[in-house]
Amino acid sequence: MKKLIVILASALVCGSAFAQDETPAKYSLYGFIRNYATFDSRESNAGTQDMYFYMPKDENLNAEGVDLNAIPSFRMFSLTTRLGLKVSDYQFGNVSVNGAVEADFYCMNGSVATFRLRQAYVGIGMNLRDGDKLLVNVGQTWHPMAVDMPHILNLETGAPFNPFNRSPQIMAHYSMGSKITATGGIIFPMQFLPVGPNGKSVEYNKYGLIPEIYLGVAYKDGAFLGKAGVDLFSSKPVRYDTDALGTHLASGRLFAVSPFLYGQYTKDLLQIKAKTIFAQSGEHMNLLSGYGISEYDAASHSISYTPMQDWASFVSVQYGKKIQFMAMLGYMKRFGTTTDLEMTAGVPTALWLNTAADTKIQQAVRFTPTIAWNIGKLTLSLEYNITAAEFGRGAITSRGLYDDGKWIANHRIINMVKFNF
Repeated sequence: MKKLIVILASALVCGSAFAQDETPAKYSLYGFIRNYATFDSRESNAGTQDMYFYMPKDENLNAEGVDLNAIPSFRMFSLTTRLGLKVSDYQFGNVSVNGAVEADFYCMNGSVATFRLRQAYVGIGMNLRDGDKLLVNVGQTWHPMAVDMPHILNLETGAPFNPFNRSPQIMAHYSMGSKITATGGIIFPMQFLPVGPNGKSVEYNKYGLIPEIYLGVAYKDGAFLGKAGVDLFSSKPVRYDTDALGTHLASGRLFAVSPFLYGQYTKDLLQIKAKTIFAQSGEHMNLLSGYGISEYDAASHSISYTPMQDWASFVSVQYGKKIQFMAMLGYMKRFGTTTDLEMTAGVPTALWLNTAADTKIQQAVRFTPTIAWNIGKLTLSLEYNITAAEFGRGAITSRGLYDDGKWIANHRIINMVKFNF
C-alpha cells in the first residue's frame, strides 16, 4: 500500500511539472466574404460555375463555318466565401504546435454551393542548437511548388502557368540560421489527381506504393527570396487485357521529374514574383501535361510509359497599398513526350492528358492587368484577363505534338468585392 501511494505521489508531481511546461494554445477565426461578377467573350474550359477559369475552348464550326463557341457570357456568384480556424502558440517544452482547419463554399450541389475542406494540417516546430529550426507540417495543405502564387484575382491563381495543388503531405522544413531553409517530404494526391486509363484516379498512386517526393531549398536575404526544388512523381497505372489464354494484369511504372525555380523581390510597396517549372506528367498540379504508352510487351503484359513535358512560367508585379496595381504575364509550351509513343494507324495507342482543357493545346499565354482599391478590410477590384491558346491542327506526331496550330483567345473581365475578417 505504501509503495502504491509513493508511485501515485510521484506521478502527481511529474504531472504537475509536466503541466508547468505546457502553454495553452490560442485560437482565432479568419476568412472572407467574396463576390464575383465576370464576363467572357467565348466559351471556356472552367470549373465551379466558370469561376475557376482555365483555357478558352477550341473552335466548333457548324456547316456554315460559324464558331459555335464564340458566344459571350456573364455571371455573378458569391462562391468561395471562406472560413478558417487557426490554432497557434501551443508550447510543450521545446516543441511548438500550430495548425489550421480551413473550408469554403466551393463545390456545387445543383445550384447550391456546399462547404468543402481546403486545408487541415498541424505544424510541429522545434528550436535546435546554433539557431537552427525544424518545422514539420502534417496534413492537407499547399504543394511546395504551388504556394508562391502570382498577383491575380481569378480563382485559379494563374494555373496552368502556375502549379495549383493542395494535398495530404508530410513536409519538413529545416532552417539553418535566418537565410537558408531546406525542405523535403512526401505527398499523396487526393483532390488533384493524375490521369490514366481509368480517368482521373487516386488508384495509380494508391497501388503504386511510392509517394510523390519533393526536395527543395529556399534562400532569403533582405528583399530577395529565392527557391529551387524538384518534384519526383511515380505512379503505376493498371489495366486488364484479355486474350485467348484469359485475362491478364498489364502494368508498368511511370517516373517523372519536374524541377522549378522561383524568385521574389519585395521593397516598400513593390513586389515582383517569377516562377518557372519544366514539368513531366504534371497534370496532378493542374498543368497541361500527362503521359502515354511508349511500348507494350504482349508476352509479358508489361507497359512502358513516357511522360509529356511542359514548360510553364509567369512573372507578376504588385505596387501600392490603398490603391494597388497588379499584373501577371504567363506562358506555357508543350515539348512532347520524352520518348516516342506507341502508334496505331498514325495516332498514339494511348495518350492521357489533363482533361481540364482541350488536349490539343500546344502553347498558351495570359496577361492580367488589375487595379484594386483597399478600404480597410474591404477590397474592390477590377481585372482584365486575356488568355490565348494555340490548338493543334493536322497530324499528331509520335511525341504527342501537332504539325500546325491555330491561336484562339478569350477576353475576361472580372469584378471582385471582398471583405476580410
